[in-house]
Amino acid sequence: MKPYIREKKSFDFSEVPKNTSFEAGYLVTVNSGWRSIRPVINQDKCVGCEQCYLYCPDGVISIKNKKAEIDYDFCKGCGICAGICRVGAIETEAERK
Repeated sequence: MKPYIREKKSFDFSEVPKNTSFEAGYLVTVNSGWRSIRPVINQDKCVGCEQCYLYCPDGVISIKNKKAEIDYDFCKGCGICAGICRVGAIETEAERK
């Protein structure tokens, strides 16, 4: 039996969406205060690669002026953005009360 091989498809970055499908407030409720860590972006280090934006499961990261920004009202503190950031522009810190 021959394995099924998919055709290799190429794409252009103009086909990648510039924003998430929905704004954060439409799909989730405001963070109820249980987050124990929060991501912090060093704007001087941020190169605007948009990897954190693409990997954020809650869609709370936006790109403005080629820099990432986080909506802390909806951020759950998972830390995926800090783990994916190649230049180390995002670090996690203990949540401030």
